[in-house]
Amino acid sequence: MLAGPPVRAVFFDVDFTLIYPGPAFQGVGYRDFCARHGVEVDPERFTAAVASASSLLDAGGGLYDPAVFIDYTRRIIVAMGGTGPAVDSAARDIYDEWAACHHFSLYEEVPEVLRSLHGAGLAIGLISNTQRSLIAFEEHFELRGLFAVAISSSEHGYMKPHPSIFEEAMRRASVEPAVSVMVGDSVAHDIEGARRLGMRGVLVARSGLSRGCPSDVPVIQTLRELPALL
Repeated sequence: MLAGPPVRAVFFDVDFTLIYPGPAFQGVGYRDFCARHGVEVDPERFTAAVASASSLLDAGGGLYDPAVFIDYTRRIIVAMGGTGPAVDSAARDIYDEWAACHHFSLYEEVPEVLRSLHGAGLAIGLISNTQRSLIAFEEHFELRGLFAVAISSSEHGYMKPHPSIFEEAMRRASVEPAVSVMVGDSVAHDIEGARRLGMRGVLVARSGLSRGCPSDVPVIQTLRELPALL
């Protein structure tokens, strides 16, 4: 169990916490996106390319700026061998498609866990650093009626871990930090951002790796482990 007062609200990150990308955002998918723009890349270099570009997203906390994500995608394409002026349009294409829910799947335990928490009377919220419509997310994955609040950084203006996006989510849910929990896969964006305001955090580390996570933050590999903590 989490230490502290009884939990009244649970807020979730979305990407890599509730959903994961399909083939369109793997090496072969990048190859196909780039081919539409006349750019050749090597799909075998995708994993290393993502690792080399990841530092661009580490800071966060500023105003939502599509250019940050487009530059991140551009760096991946270049690291996969892409060259030429069309790299920019390919990166923009991939960024735009990231908003489309049909490219993603729910982790299989998600509907069951969300419905269990909702049935227990907890307020459930979404806080996401995305340009994706969270209304479309709820509809596409048949999760309507489960969320008390859903707030994206593109709508709000600021990205996690900026305090204002957490504060706005709690304001809409009519809860205080002490009774609120943030669940996500990023220590920097989800856990540390929430804890600075007095919220509690639960890290989702599906790989089992939890580097940099504070020792007093629970780490789970599946959301099925979450209800027992609340």
